[in-house]
Amino acid sequence: MNKKLSEKIALVTGGTSGIGLATAHVLVEQGAKVYITGRRQEELDAAVALIGPAAKGIRADASVLSDLDTVFSTIASDVGRLDVLFANAGGGDMMPLGAITEEHFDRIFGTNVRGVLFTVQKALPLLTPGSSVILTGSTAAVKGTANFSVYSASKAALRSLVRSWALDLKDRDIRINVVSPGPIRTPGLGGLVDEEHRQGLFDALAAGVPLGRLGEPEEVGKTVAFLASDDSRFINAAEIYVDGGLAQI
Repeated sequence: MNKKLSEKIALVTGGTSGIGLATAHVLVEQGAKVYITGRRQEELDAAVALIGPAAKGIRADASVLSDLDTVFSTIASDVGRLDVLFANAGGGDMMPLGAITEEHFDRIFGTNVRGVLFTVQKALPLLTPGSSVILTGSTAAVKGTANFSVYSASKAALRSLVRSWALDLKDRDIRINVVSPGPIRTPGLGGLVDEEHRQGLFDALAAGVPLGRLGEPEEVGKTVAFLASDDSRFINAAEIYVDGGLAQI
């Protein structure tokens, strides 16, 4: 089988579960050597064991700049370059207007915006001509969601950043795009509510999707692999929705 990412070096931040873990699997299946990051060593080790010998884990919190320095110095020392960057680390929880705290805002923007910005910036010396950068957005940035305004705003900020960064990077032949999932069956989505209400949340979200179901993490991973490959070499500054049509209706 022709592997579209043979000999490529990739980094997936937030790669220990959900979309990040599934994407790391897909990138390895397509021939890449993949570095993944995660905040907890035990989960990181388990993810590397699942992915296999083509993966290497680096413990890091994407919102801590010294941790990011460790990530990129490790990659520089190991292989000296980076062909694919999937800046995926992020998350958020629900808080209605009127109850939003400084901690809530700082934590979500610290990881989802500040962390992504400096992940991309610190990767620049390693990125090769023709390389691909992909950020994880969200349909929440364009579809209003009650109690989710800070998370939604953080993802909208990423979309805005990519439009400008594509111009900043044009002379280096580096492409940058956003992949925006809709409701995907991940531990993070399930963790928004307690176990008793989880299936109800999944059913309600699926009912709003034109395809009538939740997405699977691997479906996002395959889209990231496409954006990482030469098959998408004329796609730049774009937002690709993996949402069953949710954001279009």
